[in-house]
Amino acid sequence: MTPEHLLSQKLLILLSVCLVAVAMPISFTGPAVALLAIGRALGDDPVALNWVTNAFMLAFGSTLLATGVLADLFGRKRIFLAGAGLFIASSLALSAAPNIVAFDLLRAFQGVAAAAAFSGGTAALAQEFDGAARTRAFSLLGTTFGIGLSFGPILSGFLVERYGWHSVLLAIAAITAIAFCCGAVCLKESRNPAAQAPDWWGGLTFTASLAALTFGVLEAPEQGWLSSFVLIALLAAGTIGALFVAIEMRVAHPLLDLSLFRYPRFVGVQFLAAAPAYGFVVLLILLPIRFTGIEGYDTVETGRLMMALSGPLLFVPFAAALLTRWFSPGAIAGFGLVVSACGLVWLAYSPLGNAAAIVGPMLTIGLGIGLPWGLMDGLAVSVVPVERAGMATGIFGTTRVAGEGIALAIVSALLAGFIQAALRDGAAGPESGLATAAHRIATGDLAGAANLLPGTEQDLLVSAYGQAFHQLVLMLAAATTASALIVFGFLSHRRRPQEARLAGE
Repeated sequence: MTPEHLLSQKLLILLSVCLVAVAMPISFTGPAVALLAIGRALGDDPVALNWVTNAFMLAFGSTLLATGVLADLFGRKRIFLAGAGLFIASSLALSAAPNIVAFDLLRAFQGVAAAAAFSGGTAALAQEFDGAARTRAFSLLGTTFGIGLSFGPILSGFLVERYGWHSVLLAIAAITAIAFCCGAVCLKESRNPAAQAPDWWGGLTFTASLAALTFGVLEAPEQGWLSSFVLIALLAAGTIGALFVAIEMRVAHPLLDLSLFRYPRFVGVQFLAAAPAYGFVVLLILLPIRFTGIEGYDTVETGRLMMALSGPLLFVPFAAALLTRWFSPGAIAGFGLVVSACGLVWLAYSPLGNAAAIVGPMLTIGLGIGLPWGLMDGLAVSVVPVERAGMATGIFGTTRVAGEGIALAIVSALLAGFIQAALRDGAAGPESGLATAAHRIATGDLAGAANLLPGTEQDLLVSAYGQAFHQLVLMLAAATTASALIVFGFLSHRRRPQEARLAGE
């Protein structure tokens, strides 16, 4: 094979995995932009509509580690193609869903398929590139993920406005189909030669524990944190999680090598994976709801505004990769989180109804989060041997997505709680009515909230949302600042010799 042909093959492999990285965030943010249209078509129950996003995140986060290990065992190409194929099928099925319950169930299936495609593809990518080329490849992966985040909202808004919400799902299927074809032709099959029989009990207990934890947290805003349902879910998560740890300490070939947590950089990478959840990812859901439901912008205008937040991810990850020549990745990532925290404080003091005033803080948040975004995936595979890249990406992806799901649930609960507190000062009605109205407002349904609180002016409902949003975003800024300090502590130092040997260098 000539060098030119080999280069072309590697570029097509990179294109295949990057297209999946584009499709994933569109499948995450697209339905959020189209949520009101989906609700009008399939049912506007607020709990069921929350699960349009939650079902995907729960399934995706709970199965990433398992699918990453399966990729190492059965073949990265095989798992990638299986996941991409099922993702295409589920996207097509979603466009024909008869009701909101069926839609939510299909979203969960789509999340499992997405986990297989993403973990198989990133593990395959780690086999094709090494050294500086791998850093560049994973920086490009982060950039293409940013492309999905940047253009996903505006593409979704345009498609919903012109062709209806079904077209968003068809577009996701089309992008993934191109990735599937490129991967089928160019990807080489690879697996971990030392892989043994799967740790089935470890996989089962890990997935069950994480699913119970995420499910309990996601249901807490509706059921209440002290409800028996939520407490049972959280207790089950803790019990099954302890059983998982006991299993992993005894089996010869564990699903998760717990010894990896002895290395500070590995631990730091996991903190870094979860850090953007509170300062960036939750805004991808909250802001479209605010723009369309509270401020009255149409979906196209919402998509344009969201570009200010996610647009920097088109170029900042490349700049971050270049900066690693002079600064440690941890220092760059920590600095980016500090910038993002400053943008969040600015956002908290930006008034409702003024599009020009919100662009600056959104841009600052996007610029800050872009610095760690381009480095995270490469760091995830840099601290394990290359043959265990599937496990590394699985652990990293699980931490990131599970953190995002839990963050979204907590943030949604806080926003509804703050709105309810604000309503007590001016809206009449029983406490139960205020709670339900607060949840309606948090999902952008001002009309539904007004029906629950007869005689209450809409200006009061909007004001309550504004006060709650201000309090919430200041808390997000504090959490992002704390994350920056943790990342500085774990990742700003140079690697120790044993960690370099662990990474195979």
